[in-house]
Amino acid sequence: MKRILSAIVIATCWLSISLFSSNTVAQWYESTGHASIKNNDISAAKSAAIKDAITQALVFSGARVSSMQTLVDGVLTQDLLKIKSHAEIQKIEMISEDRKADQLAITLRLDIFPQQEHCPANQFTKFVAITQTQLNNREQAKMGQIFDINKATSEALYKTLNQSAMNAKPTAYFNFPIRVGEFFNQQYDYSNALLEEISSRSNSQYVLLSQIVDISNGDKLNNSYAFWQDETYQRSYKIDFALFDGTTYERLWQKSYRSQAIWPFKKTAIIDVFSDKFWSSDYGQNIADINQTVSYDLQAAMACLETQGKILHIENNKLIINLGKAHGIEKGQRLNIAHHNYLTDAAGNKMPHLITTLNQIQVEQVYQQSAVAVSIDQQPLPNIQINDVVDLTNLEP
Repeated sequence: MKRILSAIVIATCWLSISLFSSNTVAQWYESTGHASIKNNDISAAKSAAIKDAITQALVFSGARVSSMQTLVDGVLTQDLLKIKSHAEIQKIEMISEDRKADQLAITLRLDIFPQQEHCPANQFTKFVAITQTQLNNREQAKMGQIFDINKATSEALYKTLNQSAMNAKPTAYFNFPIRVGEFFNQQYDYSNALLEEISSRSNSQYVLLSQIVDISNGDKLNNSYAFWQDETYQRSYKIDFALFDGTTYERLWQKSYRSQAIWPFKKTAIIDVFSDKFWSSDYGQNIADINQTVSYDLQAAMACLETQGKILHIENNKLIINLGKAHGIEKGQRLNIAHHNYLTDAAGNKMPHLITTLNQIQVEQVYQQSAVAVSIDQQPLPNIQINDVVDLTNLEP
């Protein structure tokens, strides 16, 4: 008899996941995905709801999607479904379909066979600083006077990531404007100091940067002679993301998202981008959908990344590190210490190189975002300095 092991409720997308187990290797996931019905397009809403349900179940199980549209189409045609690398979906059953007003809910049951090999890094929580996105062309924000759209979308993305059940957690850093253009050019000539500053101030190992490259409006959609109709326009939304390691300064992931949606407001109207009026519009919902996709993609990109910390203070044989309960650190745990050593290539570029030392420390006291550790058996810690790396790999049991 199957029994429920866990249930996750994610309020923003009104989705719940329940994990079942049996005597077989398979794990059953039941998920309910929701989507808005736009322009009375039931088929598109059904596809979006199925995608929502499948993606949440796959991300929760540690799987990686090879082709989400193939999976969605597979549910609709009852084909055998497969996903990339970490797991295989043997079977998907559609349990129910429910429509209320302009909302569609679809409940699925997925039979997922995970591979035996898992990421060791998954046992620890990673933190990523969500910075304020840069609005590249401010003149494009004149229609609607949405000059704060970069702040609003960054805050919305933070909230979306914060409601995820995955082990990559966001840190709010979107109240500070930063210049990010150099991080997206082809010369890779960006500021390591800025990454280090953001990482240090937010106590986050990873840093997510972004830039809005296009919010221009297209042609008017309705007939100019139909004066009784409200003005509507098609408006673009294009945004680039890049993920960096604030310790090694490496670019770990990069992706661009492109979309268009109806701008339903009058051309002369001033729109508050923090209001429900904006976020409930087609254009606001379009940005919210992109943020949800970014959340899925970022979690997949960070799934197997390591969790590392730094030494903040040294006093005799005691150390204070910037890892704590929030990261999965426990009292009595042993940690490695490593030095950063940068190698320079022929072109003068610095390449990160981590040197693990023989020094190990044991956690003595644990706080939410920090911990106190001591040397093993009170042995001295030679050549240990502030900002040396606390490494969680290859730990002794």
